[in-house]
Amino acid sequence: MKKNIIYTLLFAAANIFVMTRCQSTSANLNTTQQEEEIVFFDDFSTPSLDTTKWNKEITGVHVNNELQAYVDTAATISLVQGNDAEGAQNGALQIKPVFTPNFLTKDGQKFDFISGRINTKSKHEFTYGSFSARIKLPDGAGLWPAWWMLGNGNWPETGEIDIMEYIGEKDWASAAVHGKGYSGDAALVDRMYFPKNNDVTQWHIYTVEWKPDTLLFIYDEIPMLRITKPMTHFFGDWAFNNSKYLILNFAVGGVYPFKINGIAKPYYGLAETSLQSIKKGESKMLVDWVKVTKHK
Repeated sequence: MKKNIIYTLLFAAANIFVMTRCQSTSANLNTTQQEEEIVFFDDFSTPSLDTTKWNKEITGVHVNNELQAYVDTAATISLVQGNDAEGAQNGALQIKPVFTPNFLTKDGQKFDFISGRINTKSKHEFTYGSFSARIKLPDGAGLWPAWWMLGNGNWPETGEIDIMEYIGEKDWASAAVHGKGYSGDAALVDRMYFPKNNDVTQWHIYTVEWKPDTLLFIYDEIPMLRITKPMTHFFGDWAFNNSKYLILNFAVGGVYPFKINGIAKPYYGLAETSLQSIKKGESKMLVDWVKVTKHK
């Protein structure tokens, strides 16, 4: 009888302990959720691109021997719904290159491709926080879509954060940072390789957690690269204590793809199969949403 009483008391105590732990855990989760504040969000569910948030860039400076000119046209930047959004429930941003032989820019240069690039410069700029985008990418050697951030002022002194770059090998994407002394080929960079059944042509969430002394890059909740202030000081000054703006773009060919794939024809860094994909309108970057959060 005494044993039964003891067992009963122990069982009751255990239940009280479990309930207390659950309540404590729940309270902690609620506290964590309350501490995170969404300071920027766009799920591209409006009829057209929200120009209170984004600027459409038009080619001025040409860099990296890229093959495209950036223009403001629905042919390269549009919002899509339904089947065209390929699983993005509320619609998606679509950025795609278009084959346009001998396209003449305002500064008198000719390009055989036009494409799209948008940014939040002077509209929404940030210092520290969590920066995420859910993105679906196309297959094709030499295609170069990216999700990244730039500082205002001279490059690379004001810093560049490449949250996701992809140059057409669908089993991996890369993250990098650039600053004075560690830019271009000397950038601090790493790749994440995806499983064969879940490569970059599927939806993925690409994130950077930016703190005063750390940049942590996370793909689908998997940490893939950490950059710390002491690491950059080995090469140069920490370039990540100033405000930066968001960028989404789709480049074609250029230095980075060429250094990986070594393709020189039909275009510098761009494969024939990728050219045909662009001509058919199949090469497109889809963005389900972009979100920036900060600790309160």
